[in-house]
Amino acid sequence: MEKRAPLHEKTKYTLLILLMIVLLLGAVLLSLFIGRYSIAPGNVLRILWGRVSGVPVGGKDESILMNIRMPRVILNVLVGGGLAIAGAAFQGVFQNPLVSPDVLSVSSGSAFGAVLGIMLGAGAMVNTALALSLGILSLFLTYGLSKIGGRGQRSILNLILAGMIMTALFNALTSFMKYIADAETQLPEITYWLMGSFSSANYKDVHIVLAPILGGAAVLYLLRYRINILSLGDEEAIALGVDPAKTRFIILFAATLVTASCVTVTGIIGWIGLVIPHICRMMVGVNHSKIMGISFITGSIFMTMVDMCCRILVASEIPIGILTAIIGAPFFAFVFWKTQHAKE
Repeated sequence: MEKRAPLHEKTKYTLLILLMIVLLLGAVLLSLFIGRYSIAPGNVLRILWGRVSGVPVGGKDESILMNIRMPRVILNVLVGGGLAIAGAAFQGVFQNPLVSPDVLSVSSGSAFGAVLGIMLGAGAMVNTALALSLGILSLFLTYGLSKIGGRGQRSILNLILAGMIMTALFNALTSFMKYIADAETQLPEITYWLMGSFSSANYKDVHIVLAPILGGAAVLYLLRYRINILSLGDEEAIALGVDPAKTRFIILFAATLVTASCVTVTGIIGWIGLVIPHICRMMVGVNHSKIMGISFITGSIFMTMVDMCCRILVASEIPIGILTAIIGAPFFAFVFWKTQHAKE
């Protein structure tokens, strides 16, 4: 059984969570009033209070704030938190800090499903269903292919290689879709969408992904203790009354649901599910009962701030997938170097 944390550790963790929530609220407010069209902080607060009290302020500022920035910031929080907690879940289940939705081909499979929906001219709900279905299929294909090479010390390497194979396959299928797409209408939409962006965020997108992201994240959070148990091995899990196969399937399905939902509305945004769990492990250790919750909050903060930078750094908006890669790759290289240096 898991040992109870000393009181001072619980207090430190609670204070850290409260601090991160305050930082998230600060990032959200900052993102609401900073942009190409600046809105004074006081006016933002007046508009928000007017909506809560039922007495709208009206005017251009309110229109921009509530119809453009608010749905975008809500999606920042949902997608950033969703990708981060899904990445933490994948890493915990596979006991591998190099695993993420991108590495396991979940993102590329979901992206192919969503692109297929765009090609078919399907609605948002059908796109979500296709993204989820292909994301789940890609995960099971990757996991099944990794078992062909045997077990033991090479199992982690097999998983990574299988993910690379399936990612290449789904990327090739997506490229084929781009090749046959209409060059004037479908191709520009697909190309820009694959870079990852919140530029077209609206309340319809929020309504589509709100339930699957929060529902999947809630399942992962509720099963956070069982991820620790799975890390002990299947025999120990069974001895503790946990069905490892069933628990693993539920966790992987919930993480895939979250990832596919995020991909459907924003395209592929890499590195969040890989880097953010590493940052959280630096803050709270390897206990998933702590990692899961703080991963969601940290991912939301990171996505909100990076998206704000995408809007204001240059004259034309930068696709967020480009900026997360620019930030994430060097950071992960530093973490890898630090880990190897510590072993020497």
